[in-house]
Amino acid sequence: MGVRGPVGVAAGAVVAAGVMFFSDPNKPGSWWPPCPLFALTGIQCPACGSTRMVHALVHGDLAAAWQLNAVMLVAGLPLLAWLWVRWFRAARRGEAVPPVSPRVGKPVVAVAVVWMVVRNLVL
Repeated sequence: MGVRGPVGVAAGAVVAAGVMFFSDPNKPGSWWPPCPLFALTGIQCPACGSTRMVHALVHGDLAAAWQLNAVMLVAGLPLLAWLWVRWFRAARRGEAVPPVSPRVGKPVVAVAVVWMVVRNLVL
């Protein structure tokens, strides 16, 4: 299979960003789905606001992206990029993607939990 998987995901992300440029998830009745957890409970998950954050980013509005989900902007997107690069490199070599070390995974989970608590109780 080679790099078809990671390249396909990257192409899909570019297409999704293009669609995001022309459709606004902030408008009432938008076809972009709401966060299921927020829709059911009113509790914001760590990723809540990410769709609107990407919309702000593709329109060059870094301040709005920051307000919508600062942690996803400064930690989540770089983490996703790093995971994709690991996948691409392994695929290029014909190897399996090595598991993420607990030294990375545990802090990621901790940041996600703290961010969820802070944004629901403090902000």
